[in-house]
Amino acid sequence: MLLTTWLHTIINFDNFAELLPLVSTSIVAAVLLGVMAGFIGPMVQARDMAFAVHGTAELSFAGAACALWLGSSVTLGAVIGAVTAGMVLGVMGIDGKNRNSVVGILLPFGLGLGVLFLSLYQGRSANKFGLLTGQIVAITPAELQSMLVVALIVLSIIAIFGQRMLFAAVDPQVAQAQHLNLTFLSLLFMFALSLVVAVSVQFVGALLLLSLLITPAAAASQVTARPIYVYLLSMLFAIIAGVGGILLSLGPGLPISPYITTISFVIYLSCWGIGYLRKKAGWNKRLATNFS
Repeated sequence: MLLTTWLHTIINFDNFAELLPLVSTSIVAAVLLGVMAGFIGPMVQARDMAFAVHGTAELSFAGAACALWLGSSVTLGAVIGAVTAGMVLGVMGIDGKNRNSVVGILLPFGLGLGVLFLSLYQGRSANKFGLLTGQIVAITPAELQSMLVVALIVLSIIAIFGQRMLFAAVDPQVAQAQHLNLTFLSLLFMFALSLVVAVSVQFVGALLLLSLLITPAAAASQVTARPIYVYLLSMLFAIIAGVGGILLSLGPGLPISPYITTISFVIYLSCWGIGYLRKKAGWNKRLATNFS
């Protein structure tokens, strides 16, 4: 009985039909965010920059918190903070050995600034909490338009320079030998990543955005090695996590972020299991061939 009551507290579909139209804008935003995250995530993974994403998010959080305190555009503040962090990482952290050190410096600095600005802000506490854990269900049509502009910019960059950025990430020495400008590609990638981080911070929160930017790509890489499939699966997984989180949180009326992170984690575990079984089957097949 207690278990049933507890489950009903976190998963139920009471008044689902009435609540669904209220989050239609948020669902569109989740799809846009999933598309951007799905395309940028594999590049983050190829560059081994998951930690850098977190560092960029903290400075984006600081920019958004400052804008909230000043009463200006939170979106603009988040973008300024994220792009600043991205450019610093692009210039100072192009060498992988230095990158983690730079991120380790930026991360606590951005988090500390963000906490300071939130402490100075005297408005609704929900606005403070939302910057840390997300508030995608509260998105406005104006914010959706801003997100669409960001999506067009990011997807255009990936469409034009994505192959070269991936090549530079996978084999930088050969890319440099073929006269690719690694510094330019690094800065361009960090600019695109910063834009995605900025909108992710607003809707998923600074603390939880890795569940959309990193986990779907990591899950996709468990089941396929072909780049095109990694991109498509990463995008699909991010959309499922984002939209599924919104739909599951409607009935209970709880924050969306735990649902997004849980769905994303379950997807990763499922893909890891599939990958493990496929590898095990491959090993058994090779053993049978060797002994036959």
